[in-house]
Order: sequence, then structure tokens, then C-alpha cells
Amino acid sequence: MKILVAVKRVIDYNVQVRVKEDNSGVVTDNVKMSTNPPDDNAIEEAVKIKEAGKANEVIAVSIGEEKAQETVRKALAVGADRGILVKADGILEPLAVSKLLQKIVEKEKPDLVFMGKQAIDDDCNQTGQMLSALLNWPQATFASKIEIKDKKLEVTREIDEGLETIEINIPAIVTCDLRLNEPRYASLPNIMKAKKKPIEQINASDLGVDTSPRIEQIKVEEPPKRKAGIKVSSV
Repeated sequence: MKILVAVKRVIDYNVQVRVKEDNSGVVTDNVKMSTNPPDDNAIEEAVKIKEAGKANEVIAVSIGEEKAQETVRKALAVGADRGILVKADGILEPLAVSKLLQKIVEKEKPDLVFMGKQAIDDDCNQTGQMLSALLNWPQATFASKIEIKDKKLEVTREIDEGLETIEINIPAIVTCDLRLNEPRYASLPNIMKAKKKPIEQINASDLGVDTSPRIEQIKVEEPPKRKAGIKVSSV
């Protein structure tokens, strides 16, 4: 079994996001970037399945600028076998990302595609669902437990009412929740080994996908500041 894991480079969750002075977006220059947290859970689950002997290869794929290589390297350091970087500049909307991932899936022919349930930068929560529709594959979103049974997956999902358990056929798309597992830290020897693992680089334009945005972003503003409270003499 082969597992493809999509990982995204985002502003680190500990960083205070600042809006640009011209309100055209958020400041990303000289800002600490890291892997989208739910994507860490996705890579951890794929590596665990491989360690259990149920998969023989884990491939990490990231879509973005040249610096997104760091995100792929981190995935390689925690146990992925090889990486793919699809180079694309500018803002990529979920539909463009889904279409690029579709091309990678058609090329690599994995049995499972894992990704985080949503990204913390745009909070769209759309890419997994769109990819599932494009490939016409079953999907299991918000997975908090995954069990492989022959050619089926038993997935426990987090829903508003509690937990729901579904069974889907493989190949499938799974989007991972933060409660799925506890991602491991990459050890120094593994970080050094990851530098020698191969990363294939592909230009988004070579895949024949139109990545131009369908939505025009007019203005980005900070939410209004909360007014200070007042002291009252009695209640």
C-alpha cells in the first residue's frame, strides 16, 4: 500500500498575525513558518501505518513556493520515504490545490491520500472534499481514529453530535483531526538523514492546471478592538 500525504506551509500558530499597511494581505516576510498542525497528524498516522507493516511507502507532497521544501523535509524527517514539491507562486485557492493534487495522485497512484482537516491560515476546509469529488473517491473527513481492514477503512469521525464511525472502500481520501494522534518530534539524526532523501520538483504550469484565483481579495482588516470595560461602584 502506498500513502500520499499533503502538507502545507503556513505561518506558525504561535505567531501573532499582522495585517500589511496597505491592507492587501497579511505580513509573511521574516515571519516564522511551519507545517499546518493537522497535516502533522496526517503524516504521523501515515508513518504509524507504515510501521505497523500495512503500507510500504509514504510520500509527502507540498504545493507552494521554493521554501515549501522545508515542510517536505520535516515530513521526511519524521518518517516519509520521499517528497514531491509542486512549485507555484502567489495565492493558491483550494480548487487549484485540489486539481494539482489530482494530477499527482494520477501520476503516483497511491491507495490512500491523507491531509489535515483544514489549514490554519485560510480555514477553508475544502481541499480534501474537492479532491475526493475530482477523483470520484470515497472520503472520510475529521478522522479521529483510522483502522485498516483488508480493502476497507473504518474511520471514526468527529461530528457536532459526538462520534460517527463509517466504513469506506480503498482508494480513499482522509482528512485528519488533531485528536487522531500525537505527532512525534523529528530527532537530529533523522533530520540529517532527511537531507539525503529525494525531493522531486515539478512546476505547477507543467501539470496543465490553471491556478489563477477565482476570488478577488479586495481588503484585509484586523477585527475591531474590544472596548475597555468599566468599573461599577456596585452591582
